[in-house]
Amino acid sequence: MESEEQRMNQLSYKAQRRLILFGFLIVPVALCLTFSYYPAASLIYYSFTDWTGTGWDMNWVGLDNYKQIFTEPEVFLALKNNAYYFVGGLIQVALSLWFAVILTSRLKGRYGFRVMLFLPYVLHSVATVIMFKNVYHLDYGSLNSLLRTIGLESWQQSWLGNPHLVNVSLAFISMWKYMGLNMVIFIGALQSIPSDLYEAGSIDGASGWQKFRYITVPSIKSVLSLMLLLTLTGALEAFDIPYIMMLGANGTSTFVVQTVDTAFKYQSFGLASAMAVVLLIIVIFFIIIQRKVLFREER
Repeated sequence: MESEEQRMNQLSYKAQRRLILFGFLIVPVALCLTFSYYPAASLIYYSFTDWTGTGWDMNWVGLDNYKQIFTEPEVFLALKNNAYYFVGGLIQVALSLWFAVILTSRLKGRYGFRVMLFLPYVLHSVATVIMFKNVYHLDYGSLNSLLRTIGLESWQQSWLGNPHLVNVSLAFISMWKYMGLNMVIFIGALQSIPSDLYEAGSIDGASGWQKFRYITVPSIKSVLSLMLLLTLTGALEAFDIPYIMMLGANGTSTFVVQTVDTAFKYQSFGLASAMAVVLLIIVIFFIIIQRKVLFREER
């Protein structure tokens, strides 16, 4: 009798445990299905239609939207503007790691510097763009005023009007805004490295660069891989800064800006959905390349 009662109690405990786990999981799974997977499935379905975004009148067009994307070269020309954000992102990762290494040392006032560098990330993108409009303005912009003050009038530019400089200027805004976040992540990774490794390196006569190369970088390799992945996806999905600042004008349209214009300006949601699916495939492709080639795990 006792063993049978114990078995019943054990089964009851397992049932309660499953019920608790199911209760905790059902809400996030339901939210994920509602706001992630269902919209993604709808996006793929709309990419095979000629939906205009108004009403529910749509016709099945098969692969016509995808054929139009791959037969019109100007669709992918916008990706060259995304390259500016990718290069800026690589510079941003390097600077973030550099500042993180400096600010994890016993530097006086390091906490204040951390706050100063992280503060731009807290600002809203709209506020950031408005601020940099005053920085880049041709007549009263602070950047041109600074160049005039230090005697470099020949360097003054129409930073947003020059098609050769406008994307560099916008990429710098993105680099300035998100560098603080990367720095904080790197600081957390650096603080997890045991100090014994650096002490052993000092005993062996390793220089600062050798400690960084052979201790710091291998110890934060997974975090560095994550940062490069976020840099790549962020560059491919660049939207808010070029759209708010320029509305895609003067050759600043990125792939996402072009997708949004196709959907809302030209009322072609089917084609825009196909462009979004193509962008998703491009992102997945580069993620696979990064994981399999650049950061393949040693066996």
